[in-house]
Amino acid sequence: MKKTTSKSPAALTPDFGVIGGSGLTRIDDLQVVHRQVCRSIWGEPSAPVTYGRLGDATIVFLPRHGAGHTIAPHRVNYRANVQVLHDLGVRKIIAVTAVGGIRPDLAAGSIVIPHDVIDYTWGREHTFFGGHASGSEVTHVDFTEPYATGLRQALADAARSLDIRVSTSGVYAATQGPRFETPAEIDRIEKDGGDIVGMTGMPEASLAAELAMDYANISVVVNPAAGRAPDGVHISLDSIYAELAAGMEKVRRILATAGADVASL
Repeated sequence: MKKTTSKSPAALTPDFGVIGGSGLTRIDDLQVVHRQVCRSIWGEPSAPVTYGRLGDATIVFLPRHGAGHTIAPHRVNYRANVQVLHDLGVRKIIAVTAVGGIRPDLAAGSIVIPHDVIDYTWGREHTFFGGHASGSEVTHVDFTEPYATGLRQALADAARSLDIRVSTSGVYAATQGPRFETPAEIDRIEKDGGDIVGMTGMPEASLAAELAMDYANISVVVNPAAGRAPDGVHISLDSIYAELAAGMEKVRRILATAGADVASL
C-alpha cells in the first residue's frame, strides 16, 4: 500500500482513538470502514490505523506493539503514534494496557481505570518539545491530571451497565521493560504509591497532554507483580495469556458500550 500522510477523510472524522496493547491487536466487534498507512514528522507509527464503527462511535484503532505484537515496550515510537492520531483529528484517546497487580485487591483478572501515574522509564523520546534538536521551544505542560476525568467516568459507567467490576482508581507505575520487575523493585514501587505496574503507560500519556488530547487508560491485571503471588509462585506466561484473553474480551465490551458517551464529551 502506498504511504499517505496522516490526514483523515472528512466523512471518517473519528470520535476518539483507541491504542491497543498486549492482547488487543484488533477489536473483533469493530466494523472496519477504512485502513490507512500514515507517517508523522517523528517517523512511522507502530502499524497502519484502522477506521471503524464501534457501537455508536467512529473510532481510529492503533495497535501499540504492531499488528503482530513485534515491537517491545521500549522500542515503541510513542511520539509517532500520538502525533498520527492527532493529525487524523483524534482529540480523545483510550489506551488499553496489560499490567501486574501490586495492591492486594487487584488480583489477576481485575480491570483498573487508573487516576495517576509514576514514570520509571528512561531513554525514551518523551516530549514533542525538545528544544534545539527539534527546532521548537521548550514547553512545560501541566500534568496534574494525567487521565481525563470525563473519559474515566464514561468507561466506569459502561462497565457498571455491563455488570463488569472495575477499580476506578489506582496509580499506574510505568517501568522500562521488556523484562518483568524484581520483588525489590515492586517493594519500592509500592512504597512510592504504585498500585499496578506496566511497561507502556509512559510517555504515551504525557505526549497526549502536550498535544492537549484527553487521555484515559483501562488496564487488565494479568498477573500478580513479582513477589506478590501466593507461595512465591513465579510469573507464568501461560497464565498471563489466559488472563489476557478473558480480560480483553471485557475491555472490548466496555469500549463498545462507552463509545457514545465518549463521543459526546
